[in-house]
Amino acid sequence: MTSRRPTSTKPTIDPVRSRIMRAVPQSHSKPEVRVRRVLHRLGYRFRLHVKGLPGTPDIILPKHRTVIFVHGCYWHRHEECRYSTTPKTRTEFWKEKFNRNVERDARKREELEELGWRVITIWECETKNDNDLEARLRSYLTTKI
Repeated sequence: MTSRRPTSTKPTIDPVRSRIMRAVPQSHSKPEVRVRRVLHRLGYRFRLHVKGLPGTPDIILPKHRTVIFVHGCYWHRHEECRYSTTPKTRTEFWKEKFNRNVERDARKREELEELGWRVITIWECETKNDNDLEARLRSYLTTKI
């Protein structure tokens, strides 16, 4: 009697696509660096990627008890944004993946708020213009909770 190994049900992943996806930076992305540059210009001092906090926020302003997530519109599904597209192939896979990202984002935001942190989300598309970004950050950070 021979034993048969179960066949894998995982779809094969295109090596080119895999290389492209691995190249997407998880931290220190251009939008994140733009936000940090504007914050610094406004006189704010901050910490980066504190692993001890839920969701490992991109930017932490401890003095203001505020964390900032700089989200990519594509990966985190910025509603009604032109950068928030869905691939034409394997759409079910991508929808599930994006939904998990959105659910995780909401869960981590809630955990941070329960710990007493104010959570700000800056979307990638909001970082295109430094003047608009500065006004938005100034508004967020001068508003009392």
